[in-house]
Amino acid sequence: MDVQQFLIRIDAISVWVGKAAAWLIIGLMTLVCIEVFKRYIMNMPTAWIFDVSNMFYGTLFMLAGAYALAQNAHVRGDFLYSSLRPRIQAALDLLLYVLFFLPGVAALIYAGYHYAALSWRIGEHSTVTAEGPPIYYFKTVIPAAGVLVMLQGLAEIARCIICLKTGEWPRRLKDVEEIDVVAEQLAHSEHIDAQTREDAIQRAQDIDRAARQRGRGGDIET
Repeated sequence: MDVQQFLIRIDAISVWVGKAAAWLIIGLMTLVCIEVFKRYIMNMPTAWIFDVSNMFYGTLFMLAGAYALAQNAHVRGDFLYSSLRPRIQAALDLLLYVLFFLPGVAALIYAGYHYAALSWRIGEHSTVTAEGPPIYYFKTVIPAAGVLVMLQGLAEIARCIICLKTGEWPRRLKDVEEIDVVAEQLAHSEHIDAQTREDAIQRAQDIDRAARQRGRGGDIET
């Protein structure tokens, strides 16, 4: 297995976890709908649903971190960055990863592990509401998410080193993006002619490509 394949394997882990965590949205929506119905229609509010909803949202938020990093989707101020050559981009990224990312995520894993271990030892329950549900499962997600982000971060550091050597960004595993959905909807539209449809799809792709300019070196479709 070469370095490129290894990086894609790590991307695949992050993407899989992110997609699996996305199913929590359905559970969260279901809980909220149930609570709204019980609270405002039946006048029978359920206290534990508030805690569980927070845990669902928090779990989704944390487990999506590695996925967002794998897709280069974290928010960044790139009004200058996007115009730089790939080697300069890689040098800046590598510096920031070493100075901020590695210490920060390592601290998250370390503190999160002890935070979760204490919660398991005392059988911690939520104190936000009366008779709150157990939260040690939820706190275990903190170090687990940190490990996933660290793994993906190491892959990104490897990408920076490769780019410094070759002058090109290595490929990454590409997931479906919002622009792909727009293109598919336009492709099946019956209200515009074929040429107009193709022009609109091309313009949308050009705009998205310009907004995400970063020299990814040819993404691999999932």
